[in-house]
Amino acid sequence: MLTTQPLLQVERLVKHFPVSGGVVKAVDEVSLTLHPGATFGLVGESGCGKTTVGRTILRLIEPSSGRIIFQGRDLLALKPAALRQVRRDMQIVFQDPYASLNPRLRIGDAIAEPLIIHNIGTPRSRRERVAELLRIVGLDPDYATRYPHEFSGGQRQRVGIARALALEPPFIVADEPVSALDVSVQAQIINLLADLREQFRLTYLFISHGLAVVEHFCTEIGVMYLGKLVEVAPTSQLFTQPRHPYTQALLESIPVPDPTCRKGHAPLAGDLPSPLSPPSGCGFHPRCPIAVAECRHCAPPLRDSGDGHQVACWLAR
Repeated sequence: MLTTQPLLQVERLVKHFPVSGGVVKAVDEVSLTLHPGATFGLVGESGCGKTTVGRTILRLIEPSSGRIIFQGRDLLALKPAALRQVRRDMQIVFQDPYASLNPRLRIGDAIAEPLIIHNIGTPRSRRERVAELLRIVGLDPDYATRYPHEFSGGQRQRVGIARALALEPPFIVADEPVSALDVSVQAQIINLLADLREQFRLTYLFISHGLAVVEHFCTEIGVMYLGKLVEVAPTSQLFTQPRHPYTQALLESIPVPDPTCRKGHAPLAGDLPSPLSPPSGCGFHPRCPIAVAECRHCAPPLRDSGDGHQVACWLAR
Protein backbone atom coordinates (compact mmCIF):
# COMPACT_ATOMS: atom_id res chain seq x y z
CA MET A 1 0.00 0.00 0.00
CA LEU A 2 1.36 3.44 -0.99
CA THR A 3 2.06 5.99 1.74
CA THR A 4 1.28 9.71 1.51
CA GLN A 5 4.91 10.75 2.03
CA PRO A 6 6.76 10.79 -1.33
CA LEU A 7 10.07 8.98 -1.63
CA LEU A 8 11.13 11.14 -4.57
CA GLN A 9 9.97 14.53 -5.82
CA VAL A 10 11.39 16.03 -8.99
CA GLU A 11 10.52 19.67 -9.55
CA ARG A 12 11.00 21.46 -12.89
CA LEU A 13 14.08 19.43 -13.79
CA VAL A 14 16.06 20.87 -16.71
CA LYS A 15 19.07 19.48 -18.54
CA HIS A 16 20.55 21.37 -21.48
CA PHE A 17 23.62 20.19 -23.38
CA PRO A 18 25.65 22.93 -25.09
CA VAL A 19 26.76 21.92 -28.59
CA SER A 20 28.46 23.77 -31.42
CA GLY A 21 25.14 24.68 -33.04
CA GLY A 22 23.42 25.89 -29.89
CA VAL A 23 21.81 24.09 -26.93
CA VAL A 24 20.06 20.70 -26.89
CA LYS A 25 17.09 20.81 -24.51
CA ALA A 26 17.20 17.15 -23.48
CA VAL A 27 14.98 17.63 -20.41
CA ASP A 28 12.73 20.65 -20.17
CA GLU A 29 11.03 21.32 -16.80
CA VAL A 30 10.02 17.77 -15.91
CA SER A 31 8.22 17.27 -12.58
CA LEU A 32 7.17 13.95 -11.08
CA THR A 33 6.47 12.31 -7.73
CA LEU A 34 7.13 8.71 -6.65
CA HIS A 35 5.71 7.14 -3.49
CA PRO A 36 7.25 4.12 -1.76
CA GLY A 37 6.36 0.86 -3.49
CA ALA A 38 5.27 2.51 -6.73
CA THR A 39 6.60 1.86 -10.21
CA PHE A 40 6.56 4.98 -12.37
CA GLY A 41 6.92 4.20 -16.06
CA LEU A 42 8.54 6.78 -18.32
CA VAL A 43 7.78 6.19 -22.00
CA GLY A 44 8.26 7.95 -25.33
CA GLU A 45 10.14 7.75 -28.60
CA SER A 46 13.92 7.39 -28.72
CA GLY A 47 15.56 10.73 -28.08
CA CYS A 48 12.74 12.20 -26.00
CA GLY A 49 14.91 12.49 -22.86
CA LYS A 50 13.78 9.46 -20.81
CA THR A 51 17.25 8.18 -19.97
CA THR A 52 18.56 11.68 -19.29
CA VAL A 53 15.81 12.14 -16.69
CA GLY A 54 16.81 8.92 -14.90
CA ARG A 55 20.53 9.65 -14.90
CA THR A 56 20.03 13.26 -13.87
CA ILE A 57 17.90 12.20 -10.88
CA LEU A 58 20.82 10.03 -9.72
CA ARG A 59 23.25 12.86 -10.52
CA LEU A 60 25.17 10.66 -12.90
CA ILE A 61 24.53 13.70 -15.11
CA GLU A 62 24.39 17.08 -13.42
CA PRO A 63 21.12 18.97 -14.08
CA SER A 64 21.04 22.51 -15.45
CA SER A 65 18.34 23.52 -12.94
CA GLY A 66 15.46 22.20 -10.87
CA ARG A 67 15.09 20.36 -7.56
CA ILE A 68 15.43 16.66 -6.70
CA ILE A 69 14.06 15.79 -3.26
CA PHE A 70 14.86 12.24 -2.16
CA GLN A 71 13.77 11.02 1.28
CA GLY A 72 13.23 14.66 2.23
CA ARG A 73 16.73 15.81 1.20
CA ASP A 74 17.58 18.09 -1.71
CA LEU A 75 20.15 16.10 -3.69
CA LEU A 76 21.42 19.16 -5.53
CA ALA A 77 22.37 20.83 -2.23
CA LEU A 78 24.44 17.90 -0.94
CA LYS A 79 28.21 17.96 -0.67
CA PRO A 80 30.09 15.05 -2.33
CA ALA A 81 30.53 13.11 0.92
CA ALA A 82 26.82 13.39 1.81
CA LEU A 83 25.80 12.51 -1.75
CA ARG A 84 27.98 9.40 -1.59
CA GLN A 85 26.02 8.19 1.44
CA VAL A 86 22.65 8.92 -0.16
CA ARG A 87 23.66 6.97 -3.25
CA ARG A 88 23.50 3.80 -1.18
CA ASP A 89 19.73 4.22 -1.39
CA MET A 90 19.61 4.97 -5.15
CA GLN A 91 20.80 2.45 -7.72
CA ILE A 92 20.46 1.82 -11.44
CA VAL A 93 20.00 -1.16 -13.75
CA PHE A 94 21.44 -0.27 -17.15
CA GLN A 95 20.02 -1.06 -20.57
CA ASP A 96 22.96 -3.07 -21.93
CA PRO A 97 23.66 -6.01 -19.62
CA TYR A 98 27.09 -6.61 -21.17
CA ALA A 99 28.47 -3.07 -21.45
CA SER A 100 27.48 -2.36 -17.82
CA LEU A 101 29.73 -5.16 -16.52
CA ASN A 102 33.53 -5.00 -16.46
CA PRO A 103 34.68 -7.92 -18.66
CA ARG A 104 37.83 -8.26 -16.54
CA LEU A 105 35.90 -8.75 -13.28
CA ARG A 106 34.34 -11.99 -12.14
CA ILE A 107 30.66 -11.41 -11.50
CA GLY A 108 31.10 -12.06 -7.79
CA ASP A 109 33.59 -9.21 -7.63
CA ALA A 110 31.26 -6.98 -9.67
CA ILE A 111 28.37 -7.61 -7.28
CA ALA A 112 30.61 -7.09 -4.23
CA GLU A 113 32.06 -3.83 -5.55
CA PRO A 114 29.35 -1.55 -4.01
CA LEU A 115 29.97 -3.21 -0.63
CA ILE A 116 33.70 -2.55 -0.93
CA ILE A 117 33.22 1.07 -2.04
CA HIS A 118 31.00 1.78 0.96
CA ASN A 119 33.22 -0.26 3.31
CA ILE A 120 30.46 -2.67 4.30
CA GLY A 121 31.28 -6.04 5.85
CA THR A 122 34.30 -8.30 5.83
CA PRO A 123 35.61 -10.31 2.85
CA ARG A 124 33.78 -13.36 4.17
CA SER A 125 30.48 -11.57 4.78
CA ARG A 126 30.70 -10.03 1.30
CA ARG A 127 31.11 -13.44 -0.28
CA GLU A 128 28.08 -14.64 1.66
CA ARG A 129 26.13 -11.58 0.54
CA VAL A 130 27.09 -12.20 -3.10
CA ALA A 131 25.91 -15.81 -2.85
CA GLU A 132 22.64 -14.65 -1.31
CA LEU A 133 22.09 -12.05 -4.07
CA LEU A 134 22.77 -14.60 -6.80
CA ARG A 135 20.16 -16.90 -5.30
CA ILE A 136 17.68 -14.01 -5.05
CA VAL A 137 17.97 -13.25 -8.78
CA GLY A 138 17.75 -16.92 -9.77
CA LEU A 139 21.42 -17.75 -10.39
CA ASP A 140 23.64 -20.44 -8.88
CA PRO A 141 26.02 -18.98 -6.24
CA ASP A 142 28.82 -21.01 -7.84
CA TYR A 143 28.60 -18.66 -10.84
CA ALA A 144 30.38 -15.99 -8.77
CA THR A 145 33.76 -17.07 -10.15
CA ARG A 146 32.70 -16.75 -13.82
CA TYR A 147 33.21 -13.82 -16.17
CA PRO A 148 30.44 -11.86 -17.95
CA HIS A 149 31.16 -13.39 -21.38
CA GLU A 150 30.23 -16.81 -20.00
CA PHE A 151 26.59 -15.76 -19.52
CA SER A 152 23.60 -15.12 -21.75
CA GLY A 153 22.06 -11.65 -21.99
CA GLY A 154 19.29 -12.52 -19.55
CA GLN A 155 21.75 -13.95 -17.04
CA ARG A 156 23.96 -10.86 -17.31
CA GLN A 157 20.95 -8.65 -16.62
CA ARG A 158 20.23 -10.75 -13.53
CA VAL A 159 23.80 -10.02 -12.43
CA GLY A 160 23.17 -6.31 -12.98
CA ILE A 161 20.04 -6.51 -10.85
CA ALA A 162 21.93 -8.36 -8.10
CA ARG A 163 24.55 -5.61 -8.08
CA ALA A 164 21.84 -2.95 -7.82
CA LEU A 165 20.35 -4.79 -4.82
CA ALA A 166 23.67 -5.20 -2.99
CA LEU A 167 23.22 -2.12 -0.78
CA GLU A 168 19.50 -2.78 -0.17
CA PRO A 169 18.32 0.47 -1.81
CA PRO A 170 14.67 1.50 -1.63
CA PHE A 171 14.83 3.17 -5.08
CA ILE A 172 16.05 1.79 -8.41
CA VAL A 173 16.15 3.41 -11.83
CA ALA A 174 15.59 0.65 -14.41
CA ASP A 175 16.78 2.13 -17.71
CA GLU A 176 15.15 0.00 -20.43
CA PRO A 177 16.34 -3.15 -18.64
CA VAL A 178 14.73 -5.59 -21.09
CA SER A 179 15.01 -3.85 -24.47
CA ALA A 180 18.22 -5.72 -25.37
CA LEU A 181 16.77 -9.14 -24.51
CA ASP A 182 14.70 -11.74 -26.36
CA VAL A 183 10.96 -11.55 -25.79
CA SER A 184 10.78 -14.73 -23.69
CA VAL A 185 13.66 -13.52 -21.51
CA GLN A 186 12.04 -10.09 -21.18
CA ALA A 187 9.08 -11.67 -19.45
CA GLN A 188 11.36 -13.49 -17.00
CA ILE A 189 13.23 -10.30 -16.07
CA ILE A 190 10.02 -8.29 -15.68
CA ASN A 191 8.56 -10.99 -13.42
CA LEU A 192 11.80 -10.98 -11.40
CA LEU A 193 11.64 -7.19 -10.97
CA ALA A 194 8.00 -7.47 -9.90
CA ASP A 195 8.84 -10.17 -7.34
CA LEU A 196 11.69 -8.09 -5.97
CA ARG A 197 9.39 -5.09 -5.66
CA GLU A 198 7.07 -7.09 -3.44
CA GLN A 199 9.85 -8.80 -1.50
CA PHE A 200 11.92 -5.68 -0.73
CA ARG A 201 9.24 -2.99 -1.19
CA LEU A 202 11.24 -1.35 -3.93
CA THR A 203 10.29 1.81 -5.77
CA TYR A 204 11.15 1.91 -9.48
CA LEU A 205 11.54 4.57 -12.11
CA PHE A 206 11.05 2.27 -15.09
CA ILE A 207 12.22 3.73 -18.40
CA SER A 208 10.94 1.97 -21.50
CA HIS A 209 9.59 2.41 -25.01
CA GLY A 210 7.62 -0.85 -24.78
CA LEU A 211 4.03 0.06 -23.92
CA ALA A 212 3.00 -3.54 -23.35
CA VAL A 213 5.75 -3.87 -20.75
CA VAL A 214 4.81 -0.75 -18.80
CA GLU A 215 1.11 -1.67 -18.88
CA HIS A 216 1.94 -4.97 -17.18
CA PHE A 217 4.48 -3.64 -14.71
CA CYS A 218 3.90 0.01 -13.81
CA THR A 219 1.42 1.63 -11.42
CA GLU A 220 1.68 5.07 -13.04
CA ILE A 221 2.96 6.25 -16.42
CA GLY A 222 4.45 9.49 -17.67
CA VAL A 223 4.61 10.08 -21.44
CA MET A 224 7.52 12.21 -22.66
CA TYR A 225 7.84 14.11 -25.90
CA LEU A 226 10.79 16.29 -26.85
CA GLY A 227 12.08 16.64 -23.28
CA LYS A 228 8.69 17.36 -21.69
CA LEU A 229 6.04 15.33 -19.92
CA VAL A 230 2.85 15.58 -21.97
CA GLU A 231 0.66 13.20 -19.96
CA VAL A 232 0.81 11.51 -16.54
CA ALA A 233 -1.85 9.10 -15.27
CA PRO A 234 -2.44 5.83 -13.41
CA THR A 235 -1.68 2.97 -15.79
CA SER A 236 -5.21 1.64 -16.28
CA GLN A 237 -6.54 5.15 -16.84
CA LEU A 238 -3.86 6.05 -19.37
CA PHE A 239 -4.56 2.95 -21.46
CA THR A 240 -8.34 3.27 -21.37
CA GLN A 241 -8.68 7.07 -21.51
CA PRO A 242 -5.60 8.62 -23.15
CA ARG A 243 -6.12 12.38 -23.47
CA HIS A 244 -3.05 13.66 -25.31
CA PRO A 245 -2.92 13.09 -29.10
CA TYR A 246 0.64 11.81 -28.81
CA THR A 247 -0.36 9.22 -26.19
CA GLN A 248 -3.27 8.17 -28.39
CA ALA A 249 -0.89 7.74 -31.32
CA LEU A 250 1.50 5.63 -29.22
CA LEU A 251 -1.32 3.34 -28.12
CA GLU A 252 -2.55 3.04 -31.71
CA SER A 253 0.93 1.85 -32.70
CA ILE A 254 0.80 -1.23 -30.44
CA PRO A 255 0.65 -4.32 -32.69
CA VAL A 256 -2.49 -6.45 -32.41
CA PRO A 257 -2.18 -10.19 -33.23
CA ASP A 258 -5.29 -10.12 -35.42
CA PRO A 259 -4.98 -9.43 -39.20
CA THR A 260 -8.66 -8.46 -39.40
CA CYS A 261 -8.32 -5.75 -36.76
CA ARG A 262 -8.14 -2.19 -38.08
CA LYS A 263 -6.88 0.74 -36.05
CA GLY A 264 -9.20 3.68 -35.49
CA HIS A 265 -6.67 6.40 -36.36
CA ALA A 266 -3.98 6.97 -38.97
CA PRO A 267 -0.42 6.24 -37.79
CA LEU A 268 1.64 9.12 -36.44
CA ALA A 269 3.27 11.04 -39.31
CA GLY A 270 6.71 12.61 -39.40
CA ASP A 271 9.78 12.26 -37.22
CA LEU A 272 10.62 13.59 -33.77
CA PRO A 273 11.83 17.20 -34.23
CA SER A 274 15.39 18.04 -33.31
CA PRO A 275 15.82 19.09 -29.64
CA LEU A 276 18.44 21.52 -30.97
CA SER A 277 15.69 23.46 -32.73
CA PRO A 278 12.32 22.53 -31.18
CA PRO A 279 9.07 23.89 -32.66
CA SER A 280 7.46 26.95 -31.12
CA GLY A 281 4.44 26.52 -28.88
CA CYS A 282 3.49 22.89 -28.29
CA GLY A 283 6.37 20.72 -29.43
CA PHE A 284 3.96 18.14 -30.84
CA HIS A 285 1.95 20.50 -33.06
CA PRO A 286 3.81 19.74 -36.36
CA ARG A 287 2.68 16.09 -36.08
CA CYS A 288 -0.64 16.62 -34.32
CA PRO A 289 -3.81 15.88 -36.33
CA ILE A 290 -5.94 18.29 -34.26
CA ALA A 291 -3.55 21.22 -33.75
CA VAL A 292 -5.02 24.74 -33.85
CA ALA A 293 -3.40 28.17 -34.05
CA GLU A 294 -2.94 28.41 -30.26
CA CYS A 295 -0.86 25.20 -30.30
CA ARG A 296 1.65 26.79 -32.68
CA HIS A 297 2.28 29.82 -30.49
CA CYS A 298 1.72 28.83 -26.83
CA ALA A 299 3.12 25.79 -25.03
CA PRO A 300 0.38 24.18 -22.88
CA PRO A 301 1.25 23.51 -19.22
CA LEU A 302 0.86 20.08 -17.66
CA ARG A 303 -2.53 20.47 -15.94
CA ASP A 304 -4.52 18.17 -13.68
CA SER A 305 -7.69 17.20 -15.53
CA GLY A 306 -9.11 15.13 -12.65
CA ASP A 307 -8.56 11.72 -11.02
CA GLY A 308 -4.80 12.27 -10.91
CA HIS A 309 -4.69 12.56 -14.70
CA GLN A 310 -2.39 15.32 -15.97
CA VAL A 311 -2.17 16.38 -19.59
CA ALA A 312 -0.38 19.14 -21.51
CA CYS A 313 -2.79 19.89 -24.35
CA TRP A 314 -5.04 22.88 -25.04
CA LEU A 315 -7.72 20.66 -26.58
CA ALA A 316 -7.70 17.76 -24.11
CA ARG A 317 -10.83 17.26 -22.04
